[in-house]
Amino acid sequence: MSIVAPKGRKHLSADALFGLVRSGFATIPDDRLGDTDISLTDVLMSAFAMFSLKSPSRLAFDKERTAGNLETIDGIEHVPGDTYMREILDAVSPEWLRPLFTSIFRQLQRGKALEGMAFLDGSY
Repeated sequence: MSIVAPKGRKHLSADALFGLVRSGFATIPDDRLGDTDISLTDVLMSAFAMFSLKSPSRLAFDKERTAGNLETIDGIEHVPGDTYMREILDAVSPEWLRPLFTSIFRQLQRGKALEGMAFLDGSY
């Protein structure tokens, strides 16, 4: 199931934005040594999915997700367990994540997708 964007704004659909997040995560260097069972991109997308699904905890995320849903919506091949996810995410510097989310935020601003979310002073 994909979320449909208004006509002429396909670049603002959930599918397009999740694709940008995934492609941005794919550019982050993976400093782990040796063969890894789960790609860094899948670990990062799993963490992103947990927050985008608004799960209150990792355990709730495991219980809520349905088979195939993460593969379809977020393009995740292998979902890491709780401890493994924490270990991998701890090693990722926020400096790698900021430019990605800044570029997505700018795209949303240019598409005027955030206008309805402005505070009284006009900021987002």
